[in-house]
Amino acid sequence: MVPNHVAIILDGNGRWAKSKGMPRNYGHTMGAKNVEVVCKAAHDMGIRYLTLYAFSTENWNRPAGEVNALMTLLDSYLKNCQRTAKKNNMRVRVIGDISRLNEKFQKNIRDLEAASADYTGLNLQIAINYGSRDEMIRAMHRLLKDYDAGSFTAEELNEAKFASYLDTADIPDPDLLIRTSGELRLSNYLLWQLAYSEFYFTDTPWPDFKEKELKQAVEAYSARDRRYGGIKEKEDTNV
Repeated sequence: MVPNHVAIILDGNGRWAKSKGMPRNYGHTMGAKNVEVVCKAAHDMGIRYLTLYAFSTENWNRPAGEVNALMTLLDSYLKNCQRTAKKNNMRVRVIGDISRLNEKFQKNIRDLEAASADYTGLNLQIAINYGSRDEMIRAMHRLLKDYDAGSFTAEELNEAKFASYLDTADIPDPDLLIRTSGELRLSNYLLWQLAYSEFYFTDTPWPDFKEKELKQAVEAYSARDRRYGGIKEKEDTNV
């Protein structure tokens, strides 16, 4: 069974580069190049939605030189992504608070989203300046504004109503979360949306995470029993 939606925490770029005697920014560059590789593999496998954690709200605390390099790299990737999206019939959206990004960067995001809005292939979501707690607070601000305006009553507030104010409002929740490079935490990523997702952790750093590794993650997901939890029981062939 192939998951409909896979979310990935792209981890290990810096450590991968250091292991090769290269600067951290080299790892980020190679990690960005790997995005298209994994997007193609996901599409070929039948995955419909892929959400990638590219830059968190906490990443601003990194050294200024690394942050600036990451921003430049992400901006360049999104500009080039218009061509890639058209070639692959791929819809691209950015989740997160883009208001902290410079105006040029924000325009590139809006242009990419508009240009790819009608594409019907893989749905790629890129999380930039994203943090799940921040997302929920921003959602509450919008929700309370609508509530004060009389758009809905307290009795009408439920999970679906709240979810409609999140960045992922019209995107199904992930079936599978993958984190690369051996870390075993969620790092403030899609906390609401991952409530019933399967988790898969791998020691492989993101630049080395290719089609083979994605297939292994999907195979592990397929072996899970989504109804009751645990590993699926083998069918009794003697019956």
